[in-house]
Amino acid sequence: MTISTRKRVLGSLVAASMFVALAGCASAPESSPSGSAGGEAVSDFKPCMVSDAGGFEDKSFNQLGAEGLEAAAATLGVESKKVESGSESDYAPNIQSLVDEGCKLVITVGFLLASAAGEAAVANPDVEFVSIDDMVDNDFDGKTDAENIKPIIFDTAQAAFLAGYAAASYSTAGKVGTFGGMNIPTVTIFMDGFKQGVEYFNEQKGASVQVVGWDGTDGVFTGGFEANQDAINAAQGIVDQGVDVLLPVGGPIYQSAASVIRDSGREIAMIGVDADVFETDPSIGDLLLTSIRKGIDVGVEEAVTAAGEGNFDAAPFVGTLENEGVGLAPFHDFESKVSADLQGELDTIKAGIIDGSIEVTSYLSE
Repeated sequence: MTISTRKRVLGSLVAASMFVALAGCASAPESSPSGSAGGEAVSDFKPCMVSDAGGFEDKSFNQLGAEGLEAAAATLGVESKKVESGSESDYAPNIQSLVDEGCKLVITVGFLLASAAGEAAVANPDVEFVSIDDMVDNDFDGKTDAENIKPIIFDTAQAAFLAGYAAASYSTAGKVGTFGGMNIPTVTIFMDGFKQGVEYFNEQKGASVQVVGWDGTDGVFTGGFEANQDAINAAQGIVDQGVDVLLPVGGPIYQSAASVIRDSGREIAMIGVDADVFETDPSIGDLLLTSIRKGIDVGVEEAVTAAGEGNFDAAPFVGTLENEGVGLAPFHDFESKVSADLQGELDTIKAGIIDGSIEVTSYLSE
């Protein structure tokens, strides 16, 4: 099954399971303070993690996952292990190596690892798994592949909608842009929400801000998640079209976007993803309008801590604006550069998304 087909099928399956997922997760995961676990760790508990090809120093979702793992391990007083993947061919072997090593919990970071994680969970029912960014439904029957795997997913379109509105409000060029690592659901969900936020701004303000790089179905992608020449070329192609806000979606590719922006000599703002990139990478803080946040770190910490205390729960966690699983970072250095009314407008929009009066669609809701 191709990624595009998987995207369509996954959307309908996740939509069917959203009520159950949200009912079981009415609030965002809460981490225990370091050194004060809610209970003693299960004997010989060893939590382990496999990254995707972006690696644990991506200053993005792999790094957030690692931080959550390390925080939980410190709280529980146990050792953890992390294994980096150099390419997609490493995913299944890396997972198996951790199972063979005796890891009691294996966390996989990213949509691309989900298939291998699901297969490993079925083959190893005595090992607990956490899959980040996928429902782990390889047979597409509307439920996760096994009772020993917990999905952690995020409706980032909601937070990206706010970012799109903010980008359109800030733009004086009347053009904003985005590009991604790969055309997969967990990347395009940012781009979907961003585009809808821009369109909502246009509707509310009678404006005509354009989105470059994503038309709602296809757009500009680098083909991977590395900060390389392909990412530079993609960013350059968007910048050359005259945008003054740029949203790169895909781990370290934002670093390539930042280099293109600096070389351009123009005032172009950038929007980060996953973490508050202003905090994780201060070297580009002066370029950041804001960031679209996913609570990967707290989600992982909560799941690992629960498993370590013998309370593993396979119920899916779906991060939303309502439960603070996703959100928009502060404007930081751009606070004085945005409209004085913008934050109030964003607060109103956020409330509308939460109460359903403003509709945001993504593969999680289609």
